[in-house]
Amino acid sequence: MTNKVSEVEPQLAWEMLRDHEDTVLVDVRTQAEWSFVGLPDLSELGKQPLLIQWMTLPAMQPNPDFLDGLVNQLDGAAPSRIFFLCRSGARSMAAASLTAEAFAAQGKTVECVNIAEGFEGDLNENRHRGDLNGWKARGLAWRQS
Repeated sequence: MTNKVSEVEPQLAWEMLRDHEDTVLVDVRTQAEWSFVGLPDLSELGKQPLLIQWMTLPAMQPNPDFLDGLVNQLDGAAPSRIFFLCRSGARSMAAASLTAEAFAAQGKTVECVNIAEGFEGDLNENRHRGDLNGWKARGLAWRQS
């Protein structure tokens, strides 16, 4: 059994999270990014993002507890689709791929979806993120802690 890993733009991810109750969003950025850059705000959808670091600071080493953390936060729920979000879409694609493989190995069917562009999007001409594309630049709900 294999699980599909696909990719969608932030607006479509928002719509699918809104329209399908059995979907979840996993933000795989670091604690520092959640604190200083902001978080997707899914409150109007009656949801909250799951916060599980894919890499840990200060050395940006892979989080060996990522899958266990995901399973614990799902708390027995079996979503049909899990969206993964990071700063630009690279870490979240890796997390989606690993998760899809792990669920497939357990015989579970879960669609893992990377959110293209990420939370902050691509670098602009001044090498800054947050205004070209991504969750924030597309005007989707977010909050700062």
